Amino acid sequence: MPLARLLRRLLPLAFLVGLGWFLWKKVQPALADFDPLRSEPRVTVTHNTVLQKVESLGRLELVRYHFKDVVEYKKSTYRFLPDAKVALIVAGDAVGCLDLRKVRPQDVVFEGDSVVRVALPPAELCTWQIDHKNSKVYSVENGFFQDAELVDAGYKYAEQNVRRAALQSGILAQTNQNAELILRPMLETMTGRRVVLTRQLAAPVRPRLQ
Repeated sequence: MPLARLLRRLLPLAFLVGLGWFLWKKVQPALADFDPLRSEPRVTVTHNTVLQKVESLGRLELVRYHFKDVVEYKKSTYRFLPDAKVALIVAGDAVGCLDLRKVRPQDVVFEGDSVVRVALPPAELCTWQIDHKNSKVYSVENGFFQDAELVDAGYKYAEQNVRRAALQSGILAQTNQNAELILRPMLETMTGRRVVLTRQLAAPVRPRLQ
């Protein structure tokens, strides 16, 4: 039986080959991390995040204004030298909101079974900032090695100009209008009543004692 004898001799060899192939598949992923010829670098990140402050938020953002401006900022430097000047193409945002944390218990009045009156706090300009992603420096002249400081001063001026432009454009009035459009339907859905929005009365100024 030469064929049977040959099979008996080949079976152990086939078993060893199969076992070797199985072990190779198991350890191959681990060995890949130790490949000195791999092209991708290994990145190790160590961080320690610490919670420093928890702040309660109650501001309801109701409108956002987007601005585009070209700002030329000049600064006098040294005597007999030309003024330093930077030109910026600035994009900015301003957000109008209501601070609902300022709503007091006496500001919510129920009238019968169908009406509720809510006296809202004054509209506020919550934030105003430069959108640096969509802003750029157009030119810098006569910086005298202080270009960075000049650009930074120009952006700070532009940021304050965003605030002025938002107020002059009526962002507070628009915030109050949007409160009627957005907040009133939401309150009516929550309460099941007709909601009448009014404005909080300014606190009376107490006369100083002489």
